[in-house]
Amino acid sequence: MLRTLLGEPPRKNEGLLGETIDAMAGTARLLRKEMEISKDPTHDFRKLEIWVLGLITSLDELEQCLFASAFFRGKVTNASVDDMDPAERGDYARHVFFYKDGFIRVFATLDKLGTVLNELFDLETSKVKEHFSYFTVLRQFNYKKTHLDLARELEKIKDQYKDALRVLRGRRNMEIHYMNSELKDDLWQRNQALQGKIKLEDLDEYLRDLEQGLHMVTETLRAVFTYTNQRWKKLSRK
Repeated sequence: MLRTLLGEPPRKNEGLLGETIDAMAGTARLLRKEMEISKDPTHDFRKLEIWVLGLITSLDELEQCLFASAFFRGKVTNASVDDMDPAERGDYARHVFFYKDGFIRVFATLDKLGTVLNELFDLETSKVKEHFSYFTVLRQFNYKKTHLDLARELEKIKDQYKDALRVLRGRRNMEIHYMNSELKDDLWQRNQALQGKIKLEDLDEYLRDLEQGLHMVTETLRAVFTYTNQRWKKLSRK
């Protein structure tokens, strides 16, 4: 959608992103098949199908946020807001908007996945914490000593991207709970520069962090739904 609005060609779902969406769509098909067989009297399969389809949408929106943020970053050429004309300031503001939307979506998507995992594998995480995150669910695998192969793979992915996640989590928390992150940077830089011009944050480094966040989410989703599909097919053959 955003690519069309920005005059860009539609995205092709290929590579890691394509594999992940295919795996998630495969789980949705398996759930629909179960609904046809069992008639789903409790609507549990239907609920899971809706959640999985929602995750596909969440991943799509996260990728679009990164794309749009990078698109508008490419239009920012000055190193200080003070040197920008109104058009460039608008592009910078749009870059920041999609960047912030992106890092919030990283954790929102993971937490939605946590809800799906908790339901799929009967992890009973709400007994540990009423409002739980993806990371709480991840610990619950080990606590219950269940699906440990999947848990180890998810831990490996989390550790691989821990530095980017730490940065993004800090910015997410600052944005949601305190003051927005660019205002924090602005105050710090004004203190450093006193009456001088304020330099922009490292926009490319920020984008690399968000890109790493997208990769982490995508690899995590692929691991979860590839495992789910393989396990489901094994159980159906018994």
